Amino acid sequence: MSKQIINTDKAPAPIGPYNQSVKAGGLLFISGQIPIDPATGDLVSNGIKAESKQCMNNLLAILSEAKLTFEHVVKTTIFLSDMSLFAEVNEVYGSYFNSDYPARETVAVKGLPKGVNVEISMIATVAL
Repeated sequence: MSKQIINTDKAPAPIGPYNQSVKAGGLLFISGQIPIDPATGDLVSNGIKAESKQCMNNLLAILSEAKLTFEHVVKTTIFLSDMSLFAEVNEVYGSYFNSDYPARETVAVKGLPKGVNVEISMIATVAL
């Protein structure tokens, strides 16, 4: 099986030994995105809705680079610093999909990279 690395400068550069996404076996695996503005490299930290929107926009940039959309997404994972943020994150997240939502889990974790409140990863199919 071959794999293809897909990165874009329209999403934050990886901050470790990984890629933004890897296409393999008919799927695109997108690494967790935190609320970093790729244009400035700064963390978006003016509220959980803004943070969530930046995560989703970073994911959209990677999907777009792979010539995919949120319609191709089959699985997501949302990591939160606290489950009390769930409703606001869920509202922003849901606004990026039309219907046919992907499978998903949302978990609260002890800590996230750079001390952010939300990180979202996705798996997308390359064919519909």
